[in-house]
Amino acid sequence: MIEAQMPTRNTIKELLEEKGDTPYRFWKKTGLSQNTAYRLHDDPSYIPGGDVMAKIFEAYGWQPGDYLFCSKPSGDETKQPLIS
Repeated sequence: MIEAQMPTRNTIKELLEEKGDTPYRFWKKTGLSQNTAYRLHDDPSYIPGGDVMAKIFEAYGWQPGDYLFCSKPSGDETKQPLIS
């Protein structure tokens, strides 16, 4: 049986807004590719890999728990099987 997972999203945009940083500054400060930096800012469903996380940590000191958020499934709070 496969269980449904809680959706995860990144909160990079919100954190940058709190700091007063722009996507451009984020791109330059992290040294990520332009596409990756802007996608992290614009697409909350985009979850970065380990190399990207390391660059974010080096630039901002943010741990993954600072910018990755797992939301609870709507309705029932328990895990729901995708296939029974």
